[in-house]
Amino acid sequence: MKKQFDIIAGPCSAESPEQVMECAVSLAAQGIGTLRAGVWKPRTRPNSFEGAGLPALEWLKAAKQATGMKLAVEVASAAHVQAALEADIDILWIGSRTTPSPFAVQEIADSLKGTGVPVMIKNPINPDVDLWTGAIERLQQAGIENIRAIHRGFSSTQENLLRYAPQWEIPIELRRRMPSLPILCDPSHMAGRREYVGAIAQMALDMNADGLFIEVHPNPEQAKSDSLQQFTPSQFQQVISSLRRHRDIEESDSRKLAPMRSELDELDSQLVEILARRMEIVKRIGAYKHLNNLAILQPQRYQSVSDSVAIEAATKGMDEKFIRSVFETIHAESVRCQLENENNNLK
Repeated sequence: MKKQFDIIAGPCSAESPEQVMECAVSLAAQGIGTLRAGVWKPRTRPNSFEGAGLPALEWLKAAKQATGMKLAVEVASAAHVQAALEADIDILWIGSRTTPSPFAVQEIADSLKGTGVPVMIKNPINPDVDLWTGAIERLQQAGIENIRAIHRGFSSTQENLLRYAPQWEIPIELRRRMPSLPILCDPSHMAGRREYVGAIAQMALDMNADGLFIEVHPNPEQAKSDSLQQFTPSQFQQVISSLRRHRDIEESDSRKLAPMRSELDELDSQLVEILARRMEIVKRIGAYKHLNNLAILQPQRYQSVSDSVAIEAATKGMDEKFIRSVFETIHAESVRCQLENENNNLK
């Protein structure tokens, strides 16, 4: 049995009555049940297209009446919420520029009390799972029960082929914290270019995403915002039909996987034991440094260890970046442990 998931699609921005209607009709014909469109667009710099505002809500209402589709728009304030609800918008989403602000999220949450309107919340631009979690909790505490998260990628100082780095470990951690929370993926913003959207959408399904949030425009080259990442309706149909959808794990799969998982559990136990023994040695080293007035951080030693394990990992077919990140975490904990002992000695 294949896993059921939602697909929400539509233009980055509602730009005209004709554009909204054309997009809605073409997507409805493909079986898409929810039309997304930006009405108020938070832009990095002024003098860019910041959305059509209130008139766009009327265009969306007309598209809903013509197609029967549900409507989803982004809100960033209580005034946006009030206008959207008056326009009979079905689903609201909080964007990645609003999520980082506890004040803005709380204002939106308070304005939604008692409405029962579904809310989707995008991850903050910066990779901060606590900030994302906190924003969701604010909605929950306001009594909003129908909440979904949207993973749209994160800003990064590292050079990346994509517009925003996926950093899959963050939505994985969010799912661990909130197992019942549906998480959709926005491959359009993550990719930044339409030629990469399909591959990221497939990755999202491979990562067990609950749905996709994709930008579609009748004429992307003429779009007033994010023209490079939007599909035409026909491109969208082609990509969606090519996606490989996974079935749920059945009892027979679990039986076949059980021996391999048992091996992993044993190795994980050994890893914890080895790390515990390593930290005992770290504490002894820290005590020696304290007694002999030596600095805790020894950069040359750390660089030597990092290079050595990276070379050894390469001989075993492991990714160098991965192994360096593992030892970066181990080293950070080692330094923290020695600093803690140093502070205890100063008391």
